[in-house]
Amino acid sequence: MAIMNIVKYGDPILNSKCRSVTDFSNVESIIEDMFDSMYEAEGIGLAANQVGLNMNLFIIDVTHTDEVEDTHIFINSKITSRSGEKTFFQEGCLSLPGIALDVERPEKIELEYQTIDEKWHKHEFEGLLSRAIQHEMDHLNGIFIIDRVSEIEKIKYKKELKTIEADSKDYQNQSRTHKSKQKFVL
Repeated sequence: MAIMNIVKYGDPILNSKCRSVTDFSNVESIIEDMFDSMYEAEGIGLAANQVGLNMNLFIIDVTHTDEVEDTHIFINSKITSRSGEKTFFQEGCLSLPGIALDVERPEKIELEYQTIDEKWHKHEFEGLLSRAIQHEMDHLNGIFIIDRVSEIEKIKYKKELKTIEADSKDYQNQSRTHKSKQKFVL
């Protein structure tokens, strides 16, 4: 069990589209660490770039609801269609701690994805699982929930966003300094 640090708003890895997974050799251990990290942070979904990995990979666990009984792993995912009524639902984000926003999303999606066995699947999802998939897919494409709300709503959280971004930059600088110091340890 390894808890990975959750990357926060302001880290550049969260602003770009993630690369497809081509090497599945270490994916299983990454997924285990991601689940441990997500549970530690009390989340229901986690994208690989939220733990600093540039990979089209995310996990979801909504087993606390009556919707599903199993956790989900999605690799190299692509939403192929959206349908149903668009509804608002309050979403939080592990990379935006303390911020919850009403985000409008379609009720259903169709997703094409691979599983850990490298097999391709195509399924329709709805409800909370659909919403969580859309949220995590946004991460993999460099989009935050804050990007899905009005300018007025963004203004309300301007101060919090600046604080999270500053903290993220401080952490990045500390990590770089720590790594460079480790190079010289004998």
